[in-house]
Amino acid sequence: MTTATSRLEEEVGAILRQRGLKLATAESCTGGLVASRLTDVPGSSDYFLGGVVAYAYEAKVDVLKVSWDTLHAYGAVSSETVLEMARGACQALGADLAVSVSGIAGPGGGLPNKPVGTTWFGLVAPDGEWSILRQFEGDRLENKAQAGEAALQLLLDYLQGRLK
Repeated sequence: MTTATSRLEEEVGAILRQRGLKLATAESCTGGLVASRLTDVPGSSDYFLGGVVAYAYEAKVDVLKVSWDTLHAYGAVSSETVLEMARGACQALGADLAVSVSGIAGPGGGLPNKPVGTTWFGLVAPDGEWSILRQFEGDRLENKAQAGEAALQLLLDYLQGRLK
């Protein structure tokens, strides 16, 4: 857990640096917010290789190698898609692990089964793959901020051995 004197991105960075791991991000609804926060930390180039903002389906397919079949069957906001996004970021950037995020920031775009604030996170690492569903309540900027925080928390949880 973070302390009053540290931020998630600092804690994540310290552990990545200590373990010699390289990280990539694949973002949709957050528009690069996770990568931005990671690069706010001086020396983050030691462990952060880069990120891909793949907002449109075409970018997810062309850059991150998400399958059209996956997008048509499950949509961009799904467990299946965020895992393919994270795998694609690892492959494209040569990273050891990647975190991905895709959601409905709002105010429009929600569906009965996927209301505004629905957000999926993916994490691909050498020892496993995880996807997490979260539901945020807020306006567009609040949902994006909460999603960025949750993506970093997912990374920290993994690095601290709290994902099973």
